[in-house]
Amino acid sequence: MMSHPMPAGLDVSRETLDRLNRFVALVEKWTPAINLIAKSTLPDIWHRHVLDSAQLFPLALREPGLWMDLGSGAGFPGIVLAAIAAERSPETRFILVESDLRKATFLRTAIRDLNLKAEVLAERIEALHPMRADVVSARALAPLDVLCGLAAPHLSAESVCLFPKGAAHAGEIAQARKTWTMDLEVHPSMTDSEAVILKLKALAHV
Repeated sequence: MMSHPMPAGLDVSRETLDRLNRFVALVEKWTPAINLIAKSTLPDIWHRHVLDSAQLFPLALREPGLWMDLGSGAGFPGIVLAAIAAERSPETRFILVESDLRKATFLRTAIRDLNLKAEVLAERIEALHPMRADVVSARALAPLDVLCGLAAPHLSAESVCLFPKGAAHAGEIAQARKTWTMDLEVHPSMTDSEAVILKLKALAHV
């Protein structure tokens, strides 16, 4: 396993840090075979991927019942958030949606090895029945207007969506507002000065 400097801003207990270390080791082990993350980002995995995922947790509802992560891929943010929740919000259940069967197998391995309260649905997001999730997240999956359409069937009146976005977020927001109404909060990213986390509530199709 590579040795990585711990990023500033990652405020977790020793137990959670142990889980995250084990997860990082799994990502490093599996990436050469199934290309979980770009190999060029492995040396910076704690800042670029772990902290970038962990920063979503404080923006969620307090102790959500069901957290749904769309297009979970390598488990950023889904596995990272489930690892944090194991201690801070142990009643929270995670559903990770990933249609790529090899990545879904990896996610199930991580869930089992880290003893997380999560399950993987290896199917297309569009094919899922409504989940009534308290929180829906998605990282690097699709433009905001598309994300709104994917998330909407799984929301209730009190649900929150958390979508990390890059430098082009203003254009994505403008495009999404053509077909969606929402209560929107824009939070700065801890990992990239040009990036943000969009927190959406009261999402409705125009």
